[in-house]
Amino acid sequence: MNRAALLPALLVVASFSLVSCGGASAHPLTTRVLASQSVSSPTASPGLVLINGEDDTLVRGGVSAGNSPGLMTLSPDRTIVLAFDSSTNNVEVVNAQRASLSGNIQLSGPTTSMVALTTGSGYAAVPTAPMNSGPAPGAVEVMNLTAGGITATLSVPGAQTVVSSPDGTHLLVFSNDSDVVTIVYPLLVNTGNPATATVPGFDRPTYGVFSADGSTAYILNCGPECGSGTASASVQTLDMTTLTVGASVAVDGATIGWLSGSTLYVAGTPTASVGNPAPNNSCAGQATAAAICGRLDVVDVGSMTVTSSAIITNGYHWRIDMSINGQLFIGSYTCTNIGNVNDPQGEVRGCLSIYNTTNAAVVIPPDNGDVTGLQSFTSRDVEYVAEGGNLRVYDTLIDSLLLDNNNNQNLPETGTIVITGYILDVKAIDFF
Repeated sequence: MNRAALLPALLVVASFSLVSCGGASAHPLTTRVLASQSVSSPTASPGLVLINGEDDTLVRGGVSAGNSPGLMTLSPDRTIVLAFDSSTNNVEVVNAQRASLSGNIQLSGPTTSMVALTTGSGYAAVPTAPMNSGPAPGAVEVMNLTAGGITATLSVPGAQTVVSSPDGTHLLVFSNDSDVVTIVYPLLVNTGNPATATVPGFDRPTYGVFSADGSTAYILNCGPECGSGTASASVQTLDMTTLTVGASVAVDGATIGWLSGSTLYVAGTPTASVGNPAPNNSCAGQATAAAICGRLDVVDVGSMTVTSSAIITNGYHWRIDMSINGQLFIGSYTCTNIGNVNDPQGEVRGCLSIYNTTNAAVVIPPDNGDVTGLQSFTSRDVEYVAEGGNLRVYDTLIDSLLLDNNNNQNLPETGTIVITGYILDVKAIDFF
């Protein structure tokens, strides 16, 4: 199965064009949030909406960032925001401190994954990038976020997802319909030394989670969900010093994960294959009309064993985030939507699941649509969720939509920050 064909068209992220640094100057808020919106209404313009994350109110200003901004990524020091404009294949470079546009960089094609490093370089996985010398299209394009432009194009056929190590010295690159993981060494780019290495021995790997010190990567083998004929998905260790593939453990599904201490939470939708014609994707015991459900497996990475499993929504899981009080938000796309949130007669279900890491309870909120963005806070017990084009605010103490916050007109009882346009991603841009 080609994962690129499943990705939402609205999220599919440049010669450098300098622009003025107009817009908001350094803002006094300490909890600023940017939400990317694509707009079809003549009464509003597309761009990055600025929100006060302390009280969920809209802040005057915002950032103009192309015609259809969607996917965003933030540098580790929170000084740079990259926003991908799917209408032009431009990466819009935003000065986070000033909340203003610095310029844009033209990619050779669309991307759904990119990282920004504190070195001033950005890396975008471009699966359709034309390569004259490579075996097939696909590359990681290296962007100069200060001077602009593409500084290197690293051949990685079908490059789909890029993940950075904690210190930015290693990048994991995952490709469509591939059983290898490509390693990129940012410090070796343009030095004349090989900047990439390929590690075989995996089963349709889609994502990787690094240990806190970056010495180990836990590779998520998507397996049957991504078209292989094996019996199940799995998690497999990769020693980042020796590039040695190590221990593995079978899981129900594996497309996204979150590591907390020695506990790895892995989500996916079990799928039938030649090796397993009857996968563990039943919704038995759940009050739902959905015929297929996803799974969240809890893995102890010390012993590489699955300690528990929970039933969640189905679809392709690709967004995950944990709140300050241990509520794990898991989002997917192309899930089974049931009912209508605007006419809630009976069951309403979408692509969001909330897992309580303390008592293992699961909440499926009554909402519809793909989950395209998640953002937690360290100063509040809330989670921002971009689902179905809306920006929801969840109270993580009760795993339900937050009620009106101080009579805020932008946050009615539906728990939605009212913004014109389709919200695709959300990022908090301050340390807080």
